[in-house]
Amino acid sequence: MTDFLTAHRIWAPWRMDFIRAPKEKGCFLCRIARADRSKDGENLVICRGRHCILLLNRYPYNGGHLMVAPRRHIGTLSMLTPVEMREMMELTCLGERLLTRVAQPQGFNIGINQGAAAGAGLKDHLHMHLVPRWEGDTNFMPVLGHVRVMPQALEEMHAALRKELARGRGSRARGR
Repeated sequence: MTDFLTAHRIWAPWRMDFIRAPKEKGCFLCRIARADRSKDGENLVICRGRHCILLLNRYPYNGGHLMVAPRRHIGTLSMLTPVEMREMMELTCLGERLLTRVAQPQGFNIGINQGAAAGAGLKDHLHMHLVPRWEGDTNFMPVLGHVRVMPQALEEMHAALRKELARGRGSRARGR
């Protein structure tokens, strides 16, 4: 009998660009935070605060997975200033409101993986995850094949969230 994982293949040839590309040196969140606003689309930035940024995760757990990170390169919650802490939570709430309108999730996972032992892929630059969830969204793919199926392109989700932000419907304060 043929093993399921060897008998069935899911083709994702676009992933080869990522696999073959040289790995970025340094911190990608610092690079994005320092980048000119004209690069926000390319970097999947939804909103820039004075001290933090809200962006789509390029390697999401689920469609619409957002991250909020301080612009400063710090590794722990205790290193945040009160102003950074407040803005981080404000941008997390903004992301929640935007996703609620755009993607209509039934719930959210919101959290921080602080340090490599806690599962942080980027252990030296603190960031919060905001993951939209729907009942039944975990299916056989991650269980059997360590594969995630994303039903919407990142660029499409980015455009929808930016459009909602521009309407002023995701934010209580117009200036965000």
